[in-house]
Amino acid sequence: MTINGHNGIKGPLDGIRVIDWTMWQFGPVSTMMLADLGAEVIKVESLDGDHGRQFSRVSGIGTDKFGTSTSYYFEALNRQKQGIALNLKHEKGQEVIYRLVEQSDVFVQNFRQGVAERLGLGYDDLKKHNSKIVYGSATGYGPEGPDSGKPAFALTGEARSGSLWWAGPNDDTPYNLHGVADQIAGITLSYGVLGALMYRERFGVGQKVDASHLGSMMWLAGMRDGIALLAGQEPQRQHRSQSNSVLWNSYKCKDGKWIAFSMSQGDRYWPPFCKGLDRLDLIEDPRYDSIETRRDNKVELIKILDDIFMTRTREEWGKAMDAAGDTIWENIQSTLDLPDDPQVIANNYLVDFDHPTLGPTKWHQLPLTYSETPLSTRKMAPTLGENTETILTEMLDYTWDDIAELQDEGVIL
Repeated sequence: MTINGHNGIKGPLDGIRVIDWTMWQFGPVSTMMLADLGAEVIKVESLDGDHGRQFSRVSGIGTDKFGTSTSYYFEALNRQKQGIALNLKHEKGQEVIYRLVEQSDVFVQNFRQGVAERLGLGYDDLKKHNSKIVYGSATGYGPEGPDSGKPAFALTGEARSGSLWWAGPNDDTPYNLHGVADQIAGITLSYGVLGALMYRERFGVGQKVDASHLGSMMWLAGMRDGIALLAGQEPQRQHRSQSNSVLWNSYKCKDGKWIAFSMSQGDRYWPPFCKGLDRLDLIEDPRYDSIETRRDNKVELIKILDDIFMTRTREEWGKAMDAAGDTIWENIQSTLDLPDDPQVIANNYLVDFDHPTLGPTKWHQLPLTYSETPLSTRKMAPTLGENTETILTEMLDYTWDDIAELQDEGVIL
């Protein structure tokens, strides 16, 4: 078989089978990323489904188009996957999992510590059925320590990691990051699984991989926290009107849109920035002619710049800055601006998808580019138990009589 994107290969993980026994966001993000890379991901749900299916409202967005069977939240986190619904408290449901494990490469779960073990689905249980299995475990606080079994969601990981103090004005109020911990922890776990798969391919040994909200959020703040730990001092939050660097700040324009500047070498960028503003007088003004003087007079200078930027539209300012040369700026966009962004379009960061309920829509694609195994978005999230019978008959050699018996016994839907 030729391994490239033009011969039926789904991605670099084509041929890898993943059992996804996860719910909510942390675990589903990690397995969706593996699916995006081409792995065959089988999502295992209880007979009443992933609780994310009933997550009816996120940041004011409801689920009116789905009813009670699923939600925008669930759909956004579970594309590319097959679905099987099992009663894992029944020994025959556990038997199905064991048979799947024998034919799989990866098993991922994100339940509270001890749940998997009580159901016979811990790493020590599953490696008896497949010694080379890579077992991904998603936790709140890590596998060791006095709080390793403590229940956790994104906000608790964000709270404990210090991240609620990252942004916002320095007003002694923590600011919600809206699920960032789940997303970065899912990314971290998928990275860990890939490392374990690489080790297994080289040495033939499976292993358990653990990623947590707490550890992932601390790692996400690596530069910020690294400086703070070395200095022994907490970084201070700043409202944009108090920014120590006027060249690392955002400004509102005449049309109500915002523009951001990201220029840390102040003395290099100050002259072309002033040229773009058509305010060459500011270059030599002794109040603003160095990094130090601009910092000392930051409040009045930002007020001056605010007034200047309100005289033109954002598009006009972008053209002026480009004409001035040697400036680094960008439009501050909203989510719904992204589908029309030419860079987003050119790199396939969002892809068109014809959803059976929503119709034509846009979905994120994993932002990686492979020259030989290009990625593709192939299917929507599964309905509850959508592929149960297919998996049992075609993959695990159950008969239709077996299926009828499992349904009668309440093992499957």
